[in-house]
Amino acid sequence: MSRPIRSADIAELRAFCAAVDLGSLGRAARLLRVSQPALSKRLRVLEALAGARLLDRSSRGVKPTPAGARLYAEARKLLVQAETVDALLAGLSAEDAPVRLAASHTIAEYVLPGPLVEFEQRRERHLSVELIIANSLVVRDLVREGRAEFGIAATAREAPPDGVLRELPFCDDEIVVAVPERHPWAARRSIPLRELTRVAMIMRDPSANTRQVVEGALAARGLELQPPLAEVGSTSAAKATALREDAPVLLSRLAAPADGEGLVVRRVSGVDFRRRFVILLGAPEIVSAGALALVQHLLDEQGVAITAG
Repeated sequence: MSRPIRSADIAELRAFCAAVDLGSLGRAARLLRVSQPALSKRLRVLEALAGARLLDRSSRGVKPTPAGARLYAEARKLLVQAETVDALLAGLSAEDAPVRLAASHTIAEYVLPGPLVEFEQRRERHLSVELIIANSLVVRDLVREGRAEFGIAATAREAPPDGVLRELPFCDDEIVVAVPERHPWAARRSIPLRELTRVAMIMRDPSANTRQVVEGALAARGLELQPPLAEVGSTSAAKATALREDAPVLLSRLAAPADGEGLVVRRVSGVDFRRRFVILLGAPEIVSAGALALVQHLLDEQGVAITAG
């Protein structure tokens, strides 16, 4: 593959990182507010510059190749710095500065794309949103350290308040098992708890809240999961791996597969895998008016208003 003699530009790197984060070219295009053909063109140019394939594409979405994973780790750091430089060069006021939002993989992939587009369409003035995607533990740290104005993270249903961050309820969730349609569990209405612990499954990384909820509930009963068949870093990758390996996968109910994806959802009997998502607000002095407007937009359907303090 020939390699054009120039460096990758920010738009190309941003398109690539969005595609990796969301696992879908369509969702990435909506998030960046560009057409899917325009996004695909940026990715083709980036692969030409790299001289290597960066994304594996299939009917189930996209995931990074080994070369793409190496590029993603460095490109994400560069994008954070680029946003800071852009803000300084543009001389943005505090009100117009980009809003830094940190969100868990599930929320970023399956909940935020639509509301973010709708929020932008309703505003009279453009507001940039820098979406940082990480597991829920990292989201809390980012907000607590002031590196994100607010975040959306998973927590146990009965977990006490953070003590440092302000928390607003966002939505309820539960962890379910998704299995390929040809898997024996697909013919059952639910999965017995003991059987769940006998089968190796596709799982998120150990620090992901999805996995921690399940392992914590089982540990309370003196049980534990089998070592994972595979560990992956995002929900989209987990689904794709489950289909490829014909194996069960632990998923958020919010990420339940749609018709035609080749997976069916089953609950586990005899155990409670419920959890909730909360919006985490940083110190009042670092949360901009734009960030508060976005928070309220996300909470409107929940009927929750932001109070002072």
